[in-house]
Amino acid sequence: MSVKIGILASGEGRNFQAIANQTRDSPVYFSVVIYNNPDAPVCSRAKNLGIPTVFLDHRQFATREALDQAILEVLGKYDVDLVVMAGWMRLVTSVLVEAYRGRMVNIHPSLLPSFRGIRAIEQALEYGVPITGCSVHFVDLEVDSGPIIAQEAVPILADDTVETLSQRIHEAEHRIYPQVVRWLAEGRVQVEGRRVRVLASIQCSTRNQ
Repeated sequence: MSVKIGILASGEGRNFQAIANQTRDSPVYFSVVIYNNPDAPVCSRAKNLGIPTVFLDHRQFATREALDQAILEVLGKYDVDLVVMAGWMRLVTSVLVEAYRGRMVNIHPSLLPSFRGIRAIEQALEYGVPITGCSVHFVDLEVDSGPIIAQEAVPILADDTVETLSQRIHEAEHRIYPQVVRWLAEGRVQVEGRRVRVLASIQCSTRNQ
């Protein structure tokens, strides 16, 4: 039994690589990587792993909804069960959210609900908080607002810069994101309103490879 994963990415693909490296003995099966930046290194990472890639240039679509409809068609073609956003630098619309509600996740470099949106690491430094981190959450229509599945705290050091803090947050992301994807593939995540519970026992996957 396996759960078919569709990756949405725009850049380096480091989170995608971490997920791929750490879920090899799980029910995760990567069906497709969709990317919107022709120079994105994530494409090479996917090809090195033998995963199909699809390029969708967002500049060729008149509206966000049109882009999301094209994404939806690709996800359907590859029979994707779960959408994992790994550095997807585009806002999604109801076209995609409603089709994959409860089956689409994202990671954000802060301890949500603090510092939503862009420049989250810079926001934390400017605000002067002693602790920030990263959060994996379900995707909702509002930015970085869906139910939170997991978080990891990262202390802010006195001499931190955006670069040094970013590095430690990325390291935390590479720990918790693969774990969450594994939980989801194993059917261990339950959502009750905004509360997310991770079951200790493994449930049966609902789809076949």
